[in-house]
Amino acid sequence: MNESALLAILLSLASAAGYALAAVGQSRLAAQGGGGLGQLLARPLWWWAVGLNAAGALMHVAALHYGPLTLVQPLGALTLVAALPLSAYYERRRVTRREWRGAAWTLAGLTGLIAVTGPASPGDALSLREALAIAAATALLLAFLVRAGAHSARGGGLGHATASGIASGVASALTQTVTASLARELPGGPLNWWQTALLAVLVATFAVGGLLLSQAAYRGGLAAPLAVVNLANPAAAAVIGVALLGESFHGGPLGWLIAAASAGVAARGVLMLTGATPADLPVTVPANLPTDLPTPEPAVRITA
Repeated sequence: MNESALLAILLSLASAAGYALAAVGQSRLAAQGGGGLGQLLARPLWWWAVGLNAAGALMHVAALHYGPLTLVQPLGALTLVAALPLSAYYERRRVTRREWRGAAWTLAGLTGLIAVTGPASPGDALSLREALAIAAATALLLAFLVRAGAHSARGGGLGHATASGIASGVASALTQTVTASLARELPGGPLNWWQTALLAVLVATFAVGGLLLSQAAYRGGLAAPLAVVNLANPAAAAVIGVALLGESFHGGPLGWLIAAASAGVAARGVLMLTGATPADLPVTVPANLPTDLPTPEPAVRITA
């Protein structure tokens, strides 16, 4: 592994930590109810979450400068591994064994993915036509997912989470195009200033849209929506990276098999983390409850 790939991994880990703290803040806001945009803007915790998401995004952009999508995006799943212990800390409970096992499976899968990830290619990026086509197709897909999940509370939360992950993954791919354009490394030559500005607006739109969609998803809890976000995000980015940017994995067909198996292991870990519902959590009973409560006397019925 070269120095660029190592730096991309370190930046991705820092980004995951920022996103994890932001997710915990967003879930606490969602648990308080009243998640309208106007009320969110009036809460300091919302702005802390926005700031942490912005810091995570900046470190994510820096990681994309040194590494490919197929390396940077899978590390985003570590957001879930970090968010669950943080959430448990704020909820004043212990992390369950199921959660730790899920974290171990997730880390094992991510390790396998990193081992077969192709070398960094900072200059690879989407062309303007490809970026606009992906943006249009993604907008239609997001609208479909939100509408399809609107008929049930749980389905709506997971639909919003899927849409959030896809929006963030597409924003990452478009970000790589913007940075390549600014560095004049874009295939086909540099873009005009208004073309670069248009791509930057698309990045901001998908990033903010992903943030708002995740906030809506967290109304149903933290673990399940965050797990879906962390599955949809790298999946969307990997499809773009492999299909359009020429990124691949080491070892040819064997590398693809290892990547597929590692993805399955990581998915199992995410599902285990998702399955740690509140029913699985230990219930703490206060030790100072009185045991000699008086027995209520029967009511006296007065008859005429």
